[in-house]
Amino acid sequence: MMKTMITILLLFYVGNTFSQNKEYKIGPNGDTINTVNKNGLKVGKWVHEVPALREEPGYVEEGFYVKGQKDSIWRIYNWGGDLIAVENYKLGGKSGIQQYYNYLGDLEREENWRPYNPEDPYDTIAVYGEGNGEIVDYKIVKAETYSVKDGEWKYYEPGSGRVLRTETWDRNYLVTPKGSKSQVKTYYQKSEKVEKTQEMIEWEKKNGKKKVIDGRTNL
Repeated sequence: MMKTMITILLLFYVGNTFSQNKEYKIGPNGDTINTVNKNGLKVGKWVHEVPALREEPGYVEEGFYVKGQKDSIWRIYNWGGDLIAVENYKLGGKSGIQQYYNYLGDLEREENWRPYNPEDPYDTIAVYGEGNGEIVDYKIVKAETYSVKDGEWKYYEPGSGRVLRTETWDRNYLVTPKGSKSQVKTYYQKSEKVEKTQEMIEWEKKNGKKKVIDGRTNL
């Protein structure tokens, strides 16, 4: 009798859970994957199979969605089952270290990305001059969901693991070697040239003016 009751309760729980979702699939291990909730948003564990297109090889990626956006760790495999990438996401954008491998498992490239922060609805960005790479102004823009190259990017020699090249990125801007005219040396904000919308003004009244460190907002 007890066993029957447990089975009924389990079936009720599973049925109630699935009824909250619009679509879902059952994976090879019996787990629920590729779920779309009643609001039409992807949630939970997903597996994408991407076919080859033109000269680009196909691959399989697996990871998690939170409220319709990629989040946390995503792993990418080639059709042979070899791990070729480990990516990290936050709110749909790449966040932190991303690693890419060859089919032998050798690390070939390591990237750093900075994601959008929803707590900062506005962002201060630099405006660079043409030809010299120097910052000529700053402006405030409404932040959108995005990621930018930020931090060190390293390229490795397959097999030995030796670092072949290192790049330093600052908000999608490639910082060149010290002494170059295009190197980012100092930052400052020319607030008198910033054009603010009424929406920005109202937000600042409510939350206080955004603190800018070295002319850049923190993500």
